[in-house]
Amino acid sequence: MELNWSRWFHCESSFGLLLVPNQPGIYALAEETLPPSGPAGRRILAVFEIDQAEDVSRALSRLFAPASPWSRRLKDSRCYLRYAIVPDAEQRRAAATQLKNWLYAQLEAAARMFEPPDQPAASRATGQTGLTIAERAVDRVMQQREKELARLTFP
Repeated sequence: MELNWSRWFHCESSFGLLLVPNQPGIYALAEETLPPSGPAGRRILAVFEIDQAEDVSRALSRLFAPASPWSRRLKDSRCYLRYAIVPDAEQRRAAATQLKNWLYAQLEAAARMFEPPDQPAASRATGQTGLTIAERAVDRVMQQREKELARLTFP
C-alpha cells in the first residue's frame, strides 16, 4: 500500500493543526536530532511515535492536552509531525501495524549497535557488568518508551 503523506511540519501548539483534516488516517511524530547545517541543509528527524486515528485532527490536538504523555515532549523539544489520510479501517490498521513494526525494528537495531560483542544481552539486562554511557542512554530511552506505552494502554 502506498500512502500519500503530508509534509513534515513543526509542532509548536495545537493551533498549528488547524489545516489537518477531520478524516481517518495515520500520523507520525518525530524529534529533530540535528538542525539543518545551512540554508539548503536538511534536518535529521528521529521518529518516536506512529499511530492511527478515526479523526487525525482530533487525535493530534489531544497530544497537546496536559493529560497527554506526549505533551511535555512536544513542548520541550523541536518535534515534527506528518500524516496520511487512509479512509479504509483495515488498510489503516495494517499500515499502522507495519510502520510500528518497522519503528520497533529500528529501535532494536540501534540498541544492538551498543552491545559489546563478547557479552550477551541477558547479562546486560541483569546489570551484571558496567554499561557504557551510550548503552545507558539507549536503556533510558527504551525504559521511557515502555513507560509511555504503558500509560497509553488502557486496561
